[in-house]
Amino acid sequence: MKAAIIGSGVGGLATAIRLSVKGYKVTVFEQSQNIGGKLNQLRMGEFRFDTGPSLFTLPNLVDELFDIAGEGYSNTFEYKQLENVTRYFYPNGKVLNSWADPKRFAHEAETGLSEPAINIENYLTECEELYNLTANLFMFSPFPTWAGFKSEEAKRIGMNLKKLKAFETMHKVNKRSFKQKETIQLFNRFATYNGSNPYKAPGTLTIIPHLEHNIGAYFPKKGMYSIAQSMYELAQKLGVTFEMSCPVQRIEYNKGKVTGIKANGLANAYDLVINNTDIFTSYPKHMPQNKLSWFYKRHEPSSSALIFYWGVKGTHSQLDVHNILFSSNYAKEFEMLGQKSITNDPTVYIFISSKAVPSDAPEGHENWFVMVNVPPDYGQDWKELTARTKNNIIAKIKRELNIDIEPKILCEEILNPPMIEQKTGSYRGALYGISSNNRFAAFSRHPNRSKSIKGLYFVGGSVHPGGGIPLCLASAKIVDNMIKPI
Repeated sequence: MKAAIIGSGVGGLATAIRLSVKGYKVTVFEQSQNIGGKLNQLRMGEFRFDTGPSLFTLPNLVDELFDIAGEGYSNTFEYKQLENVTRYFYPNGKVLNSWADPKRFAHEAETGLSEPAINIENYLTECEELYNLTANLFMFSPFPTWAGFKSEEAKRIGMNLKKLKAFETMHKVNKRSFKQKETIQLFNRFATYNGSNPYKAPGTLTIIPHLEHNIGAYFPKKGMYSIAQSMYELAQKLGVTFEMSCPVQRIEYNKGKVTGIKANGLANAYDLVINNTDIFTSYPKHMPQNKLSWFYKRHEPSSSALIFYWGVKGTHSQLDVHNILFSSNYAKEFEMLGQKSITNDPTVYIFISSKAVPSDAPEGHENWFVMVNVPPDYGQDWKELTARTKNNIIAKIKRELNIDIEPKILCEEILNPPMIEQKTGSYRGALYGISSNNRFAAFSRHPNRSKSIKGLYFVGGSVHPGGGIPLCLASAKIVDNMIKPI
């Protein structure tokens, strides 16, 4: 039995491993020269950058791939838990370390923000309860299905609807939970982890802090790209074939059943096809006669990103691996995103992997990944938006960190929404498919199996359960459970 996987993102790589273990002959077709999809890397001289996801949670989902393949992960893929997850900088001069230890983090918030520690502790306990209540159904099962609605998990959720917090926004939950505006802003930020707006997204998204603060945030010892690289090497070891620089033109099917794919102008017969590309670009490209339902098209795309990769002269002790420079008006930031623009005072994320992996930059230098959340591409003047935002970021860094960064920038690359769409096929450059800006978003993602074409499956960030490394790995696990071993 032969399986074709379109795309070598995290979901595609994980599916390739799982199906190979089941006995399938697997071929992965990748349009780019590099595996990884959004989880990729960039080199500029002696500087190396992870270009996409930068925070690693639920590492057990990667470990599991090595376990089912009969390989010990320790010699192939190593990671460590971060002692300090993120360093937050506020416009009023306050600085907060979000320590991995929840009690230490709560004490830090009480000392630095005057937020009672008990508020943090109670909130994280509720996050854990919400995760335990919903994760199996919402994250690791082929939801929504009739079987899912009738499951024991669904019954438990039905008996604890109040804990779901689905009928109030994430901001409202956080405002009710915390005393200080800085704490509210910190926990509102977690909505951006799946490209959503905390002032619109349901309080159910308060599940996200549990992954980072209760289970833990980690960092691979060789950088984020080593996640994709290690999965690629494992897949090769299992006999998976990779066809690089090989775009797929069509998914072939007949009488409601997959028959194969057409790639580089050649027809290839396959028993299964797993699509790891964005459904909003895949349907019109790969299956033009099988229209994507209006149900999915009506939803708002997630946010995108504007990223500056800077090779920087000097080292800066006031910064950690992950850093956030908050805006003075968080609500205004999301209002501007809704208007398809960028505020002049955006929240700035600075990721410096060389603080964890010294070889990522020359001695005495750092590699700065500088990102702001931006709207998807609707034809905006990205040249003007990029230039203006860069100036605002540089001014903010100088104002809040007392670092005159502009003369220290030795090299630069830029990634904007049109480029993200071009490089990864993500519709309008949206990073996570659809946003979660309404309470029905969890029920609105495309399923992992085609209802009309037998043998066609879907993984990755644009389908259930959503975007980000853990959820893409979860989508592969869901599909794996749907397919019988040979």
